[in-house]
Parts: sequence; C-alpha cells; structure tokens
Amino acid sequence: MKTSHLLIEHQCPQCGAPATLEETERLFTCSFCRVKSYLVTRDYFRYMLPHTAPAGKSLVFLPYWRFKGSFFASFPGGIKPRIVDVSQQAVSSPLFPVSLGLRSQTLKLRFVSPENEGVFLKPKVSSKDLLRLAEETLTSSTQEPMFAKAFIGDTLSQIYSPFYVTDKVFDAVLNRPVSSALPEGFDILAMEGGKPDWRIEFIPSLCPNCGWDLEGERNALALSCKNCNSFWMAKGKGFAKLEFGVFPSETQDSIYFPFYRIRADVSGIKLSSYADLVKTANMAKVVQEGWEEKPFRFWTPAFKIRPQDFLFFSRNLTLSQPPKEYVTQLPQGEVLPVTMPFQDAVESLKINLASFIKPPRMLQVLDAVEIKAKSLVLVYIPFQRSGNELFQPAFNLRTNKTLLQHAKHL
Repeated sequence: MKTSHLLIEHQCPQCGAPATLEETERLFTCSFCRVKSYLVTRDYFRYMLPHTAPAGKSLVFLPYWRFKGSFFASFPGGIKPRIVDVSQQAVSSPLFPVSLGLRSQTLKLRFVSPENEGVFLKPKVSSKDLLRLAEETLTSSTQEPMFAKAFIGDTLSQIYSPFYVTDKVFDAVLNRPVSSALPEGFDILAMEGGKPDWRIEFIPSLCPNCGWDLEGERNALALSCKNCNSFWMAKGKGFAKLEFGVFPSETQDSIYFPFYRIRADVSGIKLSSYADLVKTANMAKVVQEGWEEKPFRFWTPAFKIRPQDFLFFSRNLTLSQPPKEYVTQLPQGEVLPVTMPFQDAVESLKINLASFIKPPRMLQVLDAVEIKAKSLVLVYIPFQRSGNELFQPAFNLRTNKTLLQHAKHL
C-alpha cells in the first residue's frame, strides 16, 4: 500500500534557492548553501494551488481541508481500522467543487504567505466537522455499538484553490467554469476573507544544549544531537528535550524501532500497576508479590505504520510491559525515524486499552474511561534481521521487512 503525498515548491530561507518538499518533510537541507532548517507551524500547514488565470483577473482562493491518516473503531466483534485520505470544502458553497479530487496530488503546491495576491476566504467548516463527517461515512455501514474511536497518525492541512468570477465561477487552474449562471446580486467579495495571516516558519536545526547540528531523516519529528547525546522535538518556535532510552542489541546489524512509553492517569477503571493489567487483560497469570508496586505504562509506535501493525505493536508491547533496562545513549546502527506525533499516540491509548480488555463485555466501561497522559519516554528497541523477517526475541515481536517500506510512504 502506498498513499499519496503532496509536493510543495519552496525557496531556501537562507539563500533563496528553489526546492521541492514532500508534505511529510520537516528537516530541510538546502542543496546549494547546505544550511539545515526545521519547518514548524503553530497548528497545521496551509498550501495553495498554482493558477493560470488570464492577466487582470481578481483571484479568490477557497480553502479545502485535507486529511490523511488512520481511523480506529472498537466494536463488539473487535477493532476495525481504516485508511482515510479525504479533502472537503472549508467554506460550504454549491458554486464550488465539493473536493479537490486528485489535483493536489498531481500539481506542485506552494506555502501560503501574506505576500500572496488575491482574496483568501476564511474557513467556516472546522477540522472537527471534517473528522465527524469522515467518521459517519466510515461507520455508516454497521449497526454495532462503538465503544472507542480514534484518528491516528494523521496529516491535517488546508489547501487553497484559485477561482475567478465573471458571469460564472471559473476554476483558475484550468480556466474552465465550475458553476452555472450566478444568482442575481451574487458578490463573491461579500464572502468573508482577505489576506492570509499565516506563513511557514523555519528554525535553525541546532541543539539548544550545545549548539551542535541536530540530525535526523527529512520526515523526522525527533532529532538527535551526537555531541551531547540528546533527543529533541519541535515545540512552538524551538525544541523541547525528550527523555529517551535504548535497549542494547545483541547483534551488530539490528534496526532500532522508536516507541513511546507513556505514563497516564486512567479513571473509570483500575489500571495503575502490572497487577491491574493482569486482571484487566484476564492474563493467564497469578498475581505475584510486588506486582501491585510495579507501575503500568502504555506503549505505542513512535513511527507511522499500517493500522493493523500499529495495533499489533501497541497491544503486544503494552502487555509485555518492557522493564526499565534501557540505557541513555543514542542507538548505534540503522534507526527508523520518529514520524508519529506524540499527540496522536495519546489519542490511541483508549483503542490500545480496547484491544486487550477482557472479557468482551468489559468494553462497555470504556464510555466512562478517561486517559490523561502524564509523561513519556522515547525508547528505541532493536529488531534482529532474519531473512525477510525482523524479530524482537525479548518481547516476542515479529514483522516482515516490507513494514519498513510501508512506514516510509505513510
């Protein structure tokens, strides 16, 4: 499975050289001046489609929401995951196309900035409205009760499409009409809009602790500093330090997978210790002395992955409860980059709980369950190679090498 990616034309903030980025790229290295920068935004990225409008036409840009990710829903028969990739008007109007279709995937976009000419209409449909409609579409075919749900690993953005108005509304990409004759007295400029107040921001990819260059893949959300042995994640207009650890590998050619270990307060059900986990998951174990004092932690992948694989790793590692036997040093060898936002991992915790809670009738208590994350540790776990397989013997995890290729395209 390979999902679509947007391509964005841009210029180096240092020397102005042209560049093309994928929508998942965050660490930008200019091929001309070699300066490295990190892309940040206060909420979500905003892009605009190119236009070929005749000279003198006043352009109006209609915003569309674009969402790509995974949807999980817990039903009596199990958890059903789905891949989601949709676009929809952020300003409801019958005069404009309902969605962008495939053009955002076939044309190179640009970042929106206050310097752009034209009127940019103000969004009236919220991202929550978009996700609610997506959820209704995905669950409309089932009559089963739903106990938990989550959108995970998502990429949310706004894409502005250009139009101009004569006696009809014209698509300024193809210069073709997209509406019939306009209603009498229609004035597109009466629709709320103006100059965009958003621009892409770059921050230097330098370690806040020692000033060394931070390193990572182009799509990485967490960057490492080899000089002072630290990990950092973008926060606001800077970087926040991450607590991290690595489980030592017994082989030289292991590949390290990143996972979030999350401490959380769980209300509505008792789940604060390993003893509580044994009871909640109805595990074939007798609670031993000391298990009441052994704290419970959720585990989730810190990398984007197919929904069924995400669920597999989350459930099995959470049930395994890996001990705190990691070391605080950067992994030595091939590393899978951190591409799953921490906020999305937190959103998945109730689905994680739904995957192992037993007996099934206990799923009904999930309505009353609230999970609040308190802290996290980024933990790298080594997987050994064996033919076309990758396996982790200590926690009894196995997967196919094709997982790595899927992860690179999500």
